[in-house]
Amino acid sequence: MLEDVFTSLTLKRGLEQGRLDVSTVADKVVGRCALADAETVEAAVRAAAAAAPIWAAFPLEERVRVAGILRERLKRHSGELVEVLIAEGNPRALAEWQVAGMLEGASEETVGWCAEQLHREFRHGPRRLLVRRMPDGVVCVNPPQNAPAASALFATTALLAGNAVVIRAPQSGPLGVMYVLRELVVPALAEVGAPPGVLNVFCARPAPVLQSWLDSPLVNDIFYTGGVERGLELEAECVAKGKKPILELAGNDCVVVWRDADLDLAAEALTECFYGSGQICMLPNQVVVHPEVADALIERLRAAAAALRPGYPEDEGALLSPVLRSERFFAYIRDAVARGATVVHGARRLEVDGSVSDTGPFLEPTVIRVNGLDGCRDVQAVGEETFFPLLPVVVPEPQADDALLARIIDHVNTNRYGLRNSLWASSSSVVDEFVRRVGNGGLLKVNDSHIGFVPYLPSHGGTGLTGGVFGEANYLMLRTSHLQGVSIAHGVRPRSAVFDAYDART
Repeated sequence: MLEDVFTSLTLKRGLEQGRLDVSTVADKVVGRCALADAETVEAAVRAAAAAAPIWAAFPLEERVRVAGILRERLKRHSGELVEVLIAEGNPRALAEWQVAGMLEGASEETVGWCAEQLHREFRHGPRRLLVRRMPDGVVCVNPPQNAPAASALFATTALLAGNAVVIRAPQSGPLGVMYVLRELVVPALAEVGAPPGVLNVFCARPAPVLQSWLDSPLVNDIFYTGGVERGLELEAECVAKGKKPILELAGNDCVVVWRDADLDLAAEALTECFYGSGQICMLPNQVVVHPEVADALIERLRAAAAALRPGYPEDEGALLSPVLRSERFFAYIRDAVARGATVVHGARRLEVDGSVSDTGPFLEPTVIRVNGLDGCRDVQAVGEETFFPLLPVVVPEPQADDALLARIIDHVNTNRYGLRNSLWASSSSVVDEFVRRVGNGGLLKVNDSHIGFVPYLPSHGGTGLTGGVFGEANYLMLRTSHLQGVSIAHGVRPRSAVFDAYDART
């Protein structure tokens, strides 16, 4: 932990990479977290493996009760947790948004629906039939650096399926992870009598930990959040080692704005792309707007981008975060302009007071206009996840609405990424066609906040480069379990069950 959140961006990275001696910055360090050695990492897995079968034998109702206890503790500690997240550099509004997401993930509706999928019973003559999901066993979790606490808490929903969980807290943000697990999850587990070892957490460097998990015969699933290249490599390594990979990688979310959309509300939702300076994977990354309303929407986006100002994390209304490495941001803009795009607003560095500066820690929210749907992905800011406060607005060539809608839907479905997609439209026929035909992504929103949390629906997961070969909407209670069918019969003659089945069904 470091006192100055802006200084900490550079100092933390230097300390993590071994380029700085902690004694040279001791006056700025206000807290420390022990780094686990190899033996501790292995001991955590052994403890989880010992606890997993005991915990799996607990009744489903008792395991699910953990979520209710956790939910109440989270409500009581929500203000304190927000302050912890602010201390780690999150703007207050986004810290509150993260806590809201934690509450929604533990909501009675979402947990209840998942629990229903874990166990279903049917009667068929003299048979009692079960279709159930059994826990995979030991689930190891590698949270991201940009939202480690929220991701770690989400990962603990694997406990409800009957798994034991091991979590690696990132060196750049261990405080929030340790807080939510120690103050919220552990007391809930203790209240239902969960066995020791069912939840384990340590702070360590990622590469040796991931290799240790891959090599361990005790690990069943690896839940990894990170970059696409390493994530897909890990997916292949998991399969080769007989482990289930669960991936949360990049996103390049598309928002479609049709000609009859409420442009004010659409622009408000699209402004979410600048939250946290774009360093959140589930934000809008690109817009495709009907050419008839393109100018009007772009003007609204320009005004919205201009209204956003930097600030310290504790400032009310602050939504932008510092960006340590900005070279690619300006490279994206140069590439777009070279390919014919126009910068509508932004493309500068800012100081915390909003003044333009070549060395400021913030990037100005930026809107660019890209004319033409054909070949628009040649513009890197459209074709790739940027992770910056940069919103490309694609304006297709004018054509008949039916043909244009078909082309836009094809654009959405052929996106290599597949986290979230959104549509803004009033026409019920357009909405129905879009919902019926868009299969890419783990979540589809219509006339709604792109990043807002909704009960029952997933907060994580996706297809393509977002989730890998096995990617889909990520309910971790379900992803860390496997289907099993059970038949419990009384008075059934085996020979009749085999040879009378044809007559019974014809």
